[in-house]
Amino acid sequence: MPTILLILGWRLFFYSNEGHEPIHIHCRKGSMECKFWLDIEAFDLIESFSFNMGEKDKREIRKIIFQNFDYIVDQWNEFQRRINQ
Repeated sequence: MPTILLILGWRLFFYSNEGHEPIHIHCRKGSMECKFWLDIEAFDLIESFSFNMGEKDKREIRKIIFQNFDYIVDQWNEFQRRINQ
């Protein structure tokens, strides 16, 4: 479960046992948690799930993900390369 970013109390990470799911990022801050799919072609996010989050929290984490979109994609690709060797 590698952490790739820590920003404003948010921890952004991947799980290593999720099979062959498309690119996505898990995010946790305190008791809040969410998962977003990254649509690389459209430069967009699709919320997979969220727990214990208000709209302000969702806006904040979406902004963080968008600001780090390319970095997350690069880290995802590197992570997948390492676990598939």
